[in-house]
Amino acid sequence: MSGFEHFARDALDLEREILKRGILLGLDWSDKAALRRLAREALDGGAEHTRALLRDPDPQLKARGELFAFAVLMLRTMQESAETGLHTHGGPAWKAFGRALIEEAGVGRDQRSGDSSA
Repeated sequence: MSGFEHFARDALDLEREILKRGILLGLDWSDKAALRRLAREALDGGAEHTRALLRDPDPQLKARGELFAFAVLMLRTMQESAETGLHTHGGPAWKAFGRALIEEAGVGRDQRSGDSSA
């Protein structure tokens, strides 16, 4: 198992940082609609939007950009651990925002393909 422990540590670190940004933003991790709106913004805005938020002097907007950046790291951690045969995930905030991202990514994919059954 040596060499793989960092995935669990990374997940804990990311969860903590995601939670901090959630506090700054006043997020309720059980509010699925609010999380999906946030996920939609992250997905629609892309990397340039996130970079702009990260540069913004407003602490709320900067925290939003940091949350989006941590989401990228969250997904990368899951992918890299899966490539080594491990299943890595964080705590409740990670799971709630991850679920919102996956659901919104699916909606966007359905809309782009013309599927109106979503």
